[in-house]
Amino acid sequence: MAALIEVKYFNTFILKKTMNAGGTLPMWNGSFGIPQSKGGYSQGAANDVNQWAIEESRIRGGYNNTSTDYGAKAYLVEEEPNATIRENALIYSGIFNSRTGINNTNVFSVGEDITKAASPANGSIQKLHAENSNLTIFQELKVSRALIDKDAIYSAEGGGAVTAANLTIGTIQPYKGMYGISKDPQSFAVYGYAKYFSDKNNNAIMRLSQNGLEEISRYGMLDYFRDQLNNIDTPIAEGAIIGGWDIHNKQYVVSTQQNKVTYPNSTDYNTLSFDEVVRGWTSFFSYKPDQVFSIRNNFYSLKDGKLYQHYADESNFPSAKRGRFYDVNYPSSVTFVFNPQINRSKNFKTINYEGSNGWQINSILSDFTGEDAFKSNTDWAVYQDTTVPNTNPATPAVYSYTEGKYDSAVPSNTGTSAVITPFYYAGFDRKENKYVANLVNSSTAATGEVLFGPDMSGIKGFIATVKISTDTVTNYGSEKELFSVGSEYVANNGY
Repeated sequence: MAALIEVKYFNTFILKKTMNAGGTLPMWNGSFGIPQSKGGYSQGAANDVNQWAIEESRIRGGYNNTSTDYGAKAYLVEEEPNATIRENALIYSGIFNSRTGINNTNVFSVGEDITKAASPANGSIQKLHAENSNLTIFQELKVSRALIDKDAIYSAEGGGAVTAANLTIGTIQPYKGMYGISKDPQSFAVYGYAKYFSDKNNNAIMRLSQNGLEEISRYGMLDYFRDQLNNIDTPIAEGAIIGGWDIHNKQYVVSTQQNKVTYPNSTDYNTLSFDEVVRGWTSFFSYKPDQVFSIRNNFYSLKDGKLYQHYADESNFPSAKRGRFYDVNYPSSVTFVFNPQINRSKNFKTINYEGSNGWQINSILSDFTGEDAFKSNTDWAVYQDTTVPNTNPATPAVYSYTEGKYDSAVPSNTGTSAVITPFYYAGFDRKENKYVANLVNSSTAATGEVLFGPDMSGIKGFIATVKISTDTVTNYGSEKELFSVGSEYVANNGY
C-alpha cells in the first residue's frame, strides 16, 4: 500500500519559462494564477520542448536577487519502501463530518492503527457489504461480520452488549460454517436482509440471513449444482458465476457460465432462478447475461455492452415478445414425469392438456429396460419406448393444434396454410376445451417383442418423461397458458 503525503515549502518558488509561438521571445508565468489582462504573463503552448521549470529560493529567479531564508528542509525516510499487499486486510481513512463539513476521507494517518485483518487462512477478501452498523466480509473460504464504528463487548453473565467506541471497524466475527464466496464476487445479490452468493469450493449456492448461512442449492438441486459448479472451470479457461436479484418476480437469478473469458459466446451455460415463496428453484432461462441487477422496480441485464429491460410491456415495446432475449426467440418448455401406480408397468395411450393453443409435445420417453448382452461382453443394449422418430429427433412427438392442422382437399396445406374445410389434425385435437392426442410408438423392437413401433399404440414403462413446449406458428411470442397435463393409461396385467 502507498500513501501520498503533501509537504508544503513556504520558502521556495516554482519558476516556469516558455517561448512564444515563433520561439523567439520568452514568456514568464510563475504562478499560472494571474490573468494576462491583470498584469500576468501569457502562457505558451503545452508540452513545448522549450519549456522548463526550476525550484529555487530567489524572488523572481533573477541573478543576485534577494533570497529568502532556506530554513529546514522536510524529508521522510522509509526503511521499507516496497509496497505491501495484504489481501486479507482492510484499511480505512478519516471520516466525513456532515455536521461540520470537514472531509478527512483522503487522510490515512500513519500514526494510528487504521488496519483490520481477517484470518489469512480463509483466503483473500472478495466482497464487502455494509448494512446499517454491520460490515459483512466475504472471503474465499469464510463469511464474517464486523461492527462499524462500534465494538462488541461481553459481560460477565455471558450476554452480549454493544457500546460506542472510537474503533471504525470492530472485531471481526465469523459466521458458523466453512462457507465463502470463492473468487466469484459477481454472484452476490442482496434483497432486504437476505444476501445470496455462490460457493464454488463447496459446490453450493448460499443465502445469508438473520438465521445465518444456509445452502439453498439443497432445495431439490443438490446434485445439479454439485456437477455445475465443480466443472465450471476448465483447463482452457475459467468460468463465471453471475448473480443478481430480480425485483419483478422477487427471485434470485444466477447464471453459471463456462469458458467466459476465452469463449464469451459459449453455449455451455445455465441461467435459473430461486424463489423464496416456494423455497425452490422455479425456472431455467435461455439468456446468458454479463450482469443482472434491479433498479426502481425493474429488472435489467447487460449483454455485450447493451442494456436490456426484462418483463417489458409489449404494448410500449413491440419487440419485447415473450421468450425473446437479446433479439433471439426461445420456446418455453416444461418437463415432468407421469408415474401413477409406481410399482406397476403401464401403457400410456393418450396425452391431453388444459390451456392455450400453441403447445406441442417435444418428446415422451419411458424408463430404460435392463441391459442385454450381444455377441460379447462389450456389446450391450438397452431399450426405451419413445414417440420421437428415430430418423428426425427434432420432429415433435405431438404437433400443436394449429401446427398439425391440414385441409381435406390438399393435405400438404398445413398449419395456417390450411384453408379448405373440413380440417383434420395430425397432432392435438380440441374437444370440450381440452387438447387431446393419441400416442404412437416409434421405438425399435426389443428382444422378444412381437408388436412394436407404429403397429403399437402407447408408451410402455413404469414412468413416462414428457417435455411440452410452445410452438413457432401459433401467435409466436404471445402469452401461452398451461394449467394441467394428463394421460390415459392401462396397467399391464400380471406385472
